[in-house]
Amino acid sequence: MPREFEITYNAENVYDDWVHDAHWQFLIIPVENESQYEVEIEFENSLFAHTEESINGFGFKTLRIHPKKKFKKITFEAKFKFKKEEVDPYNFYINPDISIAYNEMQSLDFKITHERYLKFTSFTTLDSEQKGLFKFNNSISIFDNLEALNHWVFEYIKFTTGVTEVGTPLKDVIFEKKGVCQDFAHLFAALARINGVPTRYVSGYLDQESGYMGDSQMHAWVEAFVPGIGWKGFDPTNNILANTNHIKVCHGKDYNDCAPLKGIIHSHGKHKTVHSVSVESQQ
Repeated sequence: MPREFEITYNAENVYDDWVHDAHWQFLIIPVENESQYEVEIEFENSLFAHTEESINGFGFKTLRIHPKKKFKKITFEAKFKFKKEEVDPYNFYINPDISIAYNEMQSLDFKITHERYLKFTSFTTLDSEQKGLFKFNNSISIFDNLEALNHWVFEYIKFTTGVTEVGTPLKDVIFEKKGVCQDFAHLFAALARINGVPTRYVSGYLDQESGYMGDSQMHAWVEAFVPGIGWKGFDPTNNILANTNHIKVCHGKDYNDCAPLKGIIHSHGKHKTVHSVSVESQQ
């Protein structure tokens, strides 16, 4: 029986001086897929500015707002209702002949098909001495290696807020051994890609009622492509596979492709932004 979810997303932007022109893009809508469906969207802003829906370069819905009058304060509220089927993350088959998957991963066709998620980005680049932090053991399956990597990242980084920012280089995260879900996801992606596994960054929401760690606003995890299995979600922040509590919004190469909010503001002086998210579910 599916679970019914309701997510409320609030944002408030306050500016010292008048804002004469502003453009925002929100990437916060739960995606419809095989487990998430019947998504209902409500989106309002305090200036009653028109909202446009669009599709980004990865195929995910965005909300765009361009107010037509000057302002010093604007608030946004989004509400999403949808259903989600229970997800068994281990419901798949691993071929006992693990060499088949390794051989496929080494093929030119495979590398061309998955080129986008094998590339390194500014968020997933490691120094030369850091590239050997985690090496796959070819005597076990690719999936088992990814589970081991999930655990390794979970043990390596201590979940700590206020230490890193959006633009903190991965090498600094590795040095500090502290960070938030975004940092866990980027480190997993970097090390998986080094070992030849296509890996994409995932942004979404997390139902934290089960005691999971994650950002109070948006959560980040990864999806890795395993030959013979397909894309599988891994949450290194919590050392688990993505399950029913993980509500996907989008995926990309890294955070930059999945930023919940992007904007261009024409104003002077300082500004303050406050976000909040609540996730509620019932059977």
